[in-house]
Amino acid sequence: MSNVNHFLSYVFIRIITAPFSILPYRTLHWLGKPLGTLAYYLLPTFRKRALSNLTLASSLHLSPHEIVQLAKKSFHNLMITCLEYPKLSRETSISHLAYCDNPELAAHLVQQGQGVIFFCGHQANWELLFLEGTSRMPGVAIGRPTKNRYLYRWVLRIRQKFGGKIIEPKSAVKEGLRALRKGAFLGIVGDQGMPDSHFSSSFLGRKAFTSTIPTLLAYRTGAPIFVATIAREQHRYRIHYSDPIYADQNQNMDTEVKRLMHTTLHLFEKSIQEHPAQWLWQHNRWKLQAPGILKRPYRFDSLCMALPQDPNLLKTLWPYLFFLREIYPEEHLTLLLPSTQRSLPIPENVHIRYYHTIDELFVPDYAPKLLFNFTGDSRLSSHYKKLSVLKVVTLADFGPQIDLRKVLCHAC
Repeated sequence: MSNVNHFLSYVFIRIITAPFSILPYRTLHWLGKPLGTLAYYLLPTFRKRALSNLTLASSLHLSPHEIVQLAKKSFHNLMITCLEYPKLSRETSISHLAYCDNPELAAHLVQQGQGVIFFCGHQANWELLFLEGTSRMPGVAIGRPTKNRYLYRWVLRIRQKFGGKIIEPKSAVKEGLRALRKGAFLGIVGDQGMPDSHFSSSFLGRKAFTSTIPTLLAYRTGAPIFVATIAREQHRYRIHYSDPIYADQNQNMDTEVKRLMHTTLHLFEKSIQEHPAQWLWQHNRWKLQAPGILKRPYRFDSLCMALPQDPNLLKTLWPYLFFLREIYPEEHLTLLLPSTQRSLPIPENVHIRYYHTIDELFVPDYAPKLLFNFTGDSRLSSHYKKLSVLKVVTLADFGPQIDLRKVLCHAC
């Protein structure tokens, strides 16, 4: 039954998107704005995730108004990208749509039989990076299959139309090494959250876990890394390659891999800051929790705990603040605390907002995705759910005895 549903979904998507394949790109880009705004309001999970991520990207220094405007523009960008898929499926050349302003060095290395690694991310229409690259030189890229195999086959036909090959993550190292040794390029989308990775660094002002596959392969093969960025400008896409980044194979591997990662991520981060609306803010770039301890509905990277004014109830709940910091050690944690309790000890790295009355808490705070509302005031839950909160925990979620461990954890 699942295959039937997937096939019907695929047919439905192809039918409703077919008209877009004959429209000019200018028209698609114009349509992307109102349709993106509609998606902003109709897809609350992705809207809230984008708003929260923009809020917590502290290096951008955004006001609440700027956060909302950028979130909407990021939906415009995402919708334009989606509208372009059926158009790209018909293209035999994309030189009129996308160009690289400095392809010479990377292309020369590949022509000489030297494999190169392109590190890129979800900017503008990221599909064009691989399409434009493989229209000029042989290459492979890592791509994760979607659950709908019919839809994924269609996407693969688009991605591989100029002779490139998409390899699955499970064989990324083996196939990546093979491609580099043959003198092809390897494309890696490196801006995805990888909480099971051993490497983390600050990215846009927040801690992020990232796969080290690109720099590990660079160290093992001597292939240079180029940070490949893309931006939509006047209805065309400009691709730019950074200067090559080489590994020093005389250095310790772990140290050198980390150095290369910091250099690569810094360059990519700068490109996002130049065109923040063209990055995919709707994805979980800052995932910090791998499956295991926390139940899936509570694996968020930002949370807020609102404590009550009732001193007896607050005394009962207070130990759970330290418990939250224990099981969410790196996540952004905000504490809403009665101003009468300023003398209470607070765990490290907790953002505190004191209040005299509950009404003072109704402010445009888009940071938390998970709210522990222990104030007993349901208005606070409604307020935050209109902003960025995706999940609310209240005292009503407990039985006669308050036990946060049983609510949140598989085993704590």
